[in-house]
Amino acid sequence: MSQRPTNSLFDAYFSAAGMRRIFSDHGRIQGMLDFEAALARAQARTGLIPADVPAVIEAACQASLYDPQALALAVGGGGNAAIPLVKMLGKQVASADPRAERYVHLGATSQDVMDSGLVLQMRDALAWLEGALQQLTDRLAEQAQRYEALPMPGRTWLQHATPVTLGMKLAGWLGALDRHRQRLRELKPRLLVVQFGGASGTLAALGDQAWPVAEALAQALDLSLPEQPWHTHRDRLVEFGSVLGLLAGTLGKMGRDISLLMQTEAAELFEPSAPGKGGSSTMPHKRNPVGAAVMIATATRAPGLVSTLLSALPQEHERSLGLWHAEWDTLPELCCLVSGALEQAIGFANGMEVDAGRISSNLQLTHGLVLAEAVSIVLAQRLGRDTAHHLIEQCCKRAVAEHRHLREVLGDTPEVAAELSSAELDQLLDPANYLGQAQRWVQRAVTEHTRLDA
Repeated sequence: MSQRPTNSLFDAYFSAAGMRRIFSDHGRIQGMLDFEAALARAQARTGLIPADVPAVIEAACQASLYDPQALALAVGGGGNAAIPLVKMLGKQVASADPRAERYVHLGATSQDVMDSGLVLQMRDALAWLEGALQQLTDRLAEQAQRYEALPMPGRTWLQHATPVTLGMKLAGWLGALDRHRQRLRELKPRLLVVQFGGASGTLAALGDQAWPVAEALAQALDLSLPEQPWHTHRDRLVEFGSVLGLLAGTLGKMGRDISLLMQTEAAELFEPSAPGKGGSSTMPHKRNPVGAAVMIATATRAPGLVSTLLSALPQEHERSLGLWHAEWDTLPELCCLVSGALEQAIGFANGMEVDAGRISSNLQLTHGLVLAEAVSIVLAQRLGRDTAHHLIEQCCKRAVAEHRHLREVLGDTPEVAAELSSAELDQLLDPANYLGQAQRWVQRAVTEHTRLDA
């Protein structure tokens, strides 16, 4: 047996093993075969085929009995994977019981097989994603509470702004991820539906038994029966892909924040260390954010894949030419990419390292300038907004020009000293006293997380 070229060198880095198994050749073939086995059971249950036939067909519906390479080569002739697979299935069944072969794939079309098989794969993928998101959000909720009161520089336009807390930053990630969990829950009833319409969607080949068979098939697969076949109405798949794109973007934002906080100039937050992780081929001192790189790469690649799904929506009439085909690898690739990013995010959340001393030191990099707003707000109540703002602005400029701490400049400024005592200035220039609602935001995010799991 000849070996097809593979391109799996980066699979373990960019995707999770569990998701790769779901969308492997074996998984895809088994999904289609599960449809065929369920169809036979449904037709026997409604009396359309003999009661002893499903057992013969089911015995042949094992992916291990089929050669993926031979099937791949045959796809070129049939234009999809179901046509050659059904032929192979028929031969397997005929070898055991020639009479049973006539009932294989009765009344179905190739897209019924492929789409329903894909839905079965997506059901497994959803279970994997929900489990991974549960792990990640549970851990982020714990970490957010742990660091809810730890002041750190807020950063806007990549410059130091007013202080936030590390817990607040983590809670921001948590909230977005929990919203994606909600979205996945909400789309499941729409997504997990059987595809069964036959040649043009009418199921005419099954006559009066069409509807009973369709209901029995949905029950056999534990899927819902939609209001109509969706051969060229792909909004369900695109909705799932779009949520995956949103999830990828949030994981990318998380990875971007992590990588920036790991920069030498910041060095506040780190991915967990491990032997051989994040090293350089030439520089022994390097500690690269290799997990964050996967999250950012996923967020970079996902929009193009979602765009492909969106572009494939205007499908022709009752069966599409090319647009349906464009979906085949796109949704599995999205699932695999997101799974890899999620796996990296879980690893980070479980073992993230925080340098509280460096965070405190970085808060002082501007020599008090990050708290200029706090002083200005208080003075505005006594001197008026414009006067106070102009006064503190001048103090900030002096502090920078003279390389002095803002606290010292403020104390030397008569107009400020006349309004604010030394103790008041000390309090205003303490980052811990200017965190606003940071801790409340953390608690609200954690409460919402808990409610989601109730």
